[in-house]
Amino acid sequence: MEKTIYKLRAFTENINGGNPAGVVLNADSLTKNEMLVIAKKVGYSETAFIMNSKQADFKLRFFTPTAEVDLCGHATIAAFNLLRDLGIISTGEYLQETKAGILKIKVKAESVYMEQNKAEYFEVINKAEIKACFKSETENYLGEMPIQIVSTGLKDIIVFIKDLETLLNLEPRQKKIKKISEKYDVVGIHAFSLETINDFEAHARNFAPRYGIDEEAATGTSNCALACYLKKYLPNKFANNFTIEQGYSMESPSQIKIKLVTKLEQLKAVYVGGKAVLILPEL
Repeated sequence: MEKTIYKLRAFTENINGGNPAGVVLNADSLTKNEMLVIAKKVGYSETAFIMNSKQADFKLRFFTPTAEVDLCGHATIAAFNLLRDLGIISTGEYLQETKAGILKIKVKAESVYMEQNKAEYFEVINKAEIKACFKSETENYLGEMPIQIVSTGLKDIIVFIKDLETLLNLEPRQKKIKKISEKYDVVGIHAFSLETINDFEAHARNFAPRYGIDEEAATGTSNCALACYLKKYLPNKFANNFTIEQGYSMESPSQIKIKLVTKLEQLKAVYVGGKAVLILPEL
């Protein structure tokens, strides 16, 4: 089972930011349990396992330290940046097979963009349920937009927080977040404000204790869901290109790029992208 485990940080230009991900090449011979063992050993929120595919250029499976998930944005960005840097692939378009479907990958000279599923909108959740999930010095910390489950591959509860200071100072009650995540069968809560540090479109924090992740520094799928949510509820405020900042509360600043493709005001495609930096082993 001995495999080289590459460790990278995605959605950042340096090793001081971004979201760490493990990547394992040539993983076809590994069993599900062996992949889980490796993911636990790596200890990051997700590890991607790359294998052959009969339907696409590559098949990817994703594991948290506790379970397999259908899709992971930052681990995909890490994986394809690594494949390019190792010389296994060049710039261009590729297809990846995942449990969330076959998705298009655009590999550029210094970044990678991954196609997501088109946004699906699910339950609108009562604010009282969410309010119990966080401790805040501000009594009415929730913003006025709907609290809704949105998915572009993985379901998250999108929660609008009224300002950046309040968002950064939220104290998650992990047991309550896990319980509500199980109730609605979502990955977790993706909280955001429209106030930002770097004059981007939004600032986000992501909590997924159901999958062993108390907080994550950069989440591709969640931010795609957020961008689609913002385009749905504030269509006149945003264009089709988003940069969402995340990870500042964890001292791991990240920038996640999202591109929405529309035609006649109809959403046709969603892409999430960014850079990735190799930590170990050195090439």
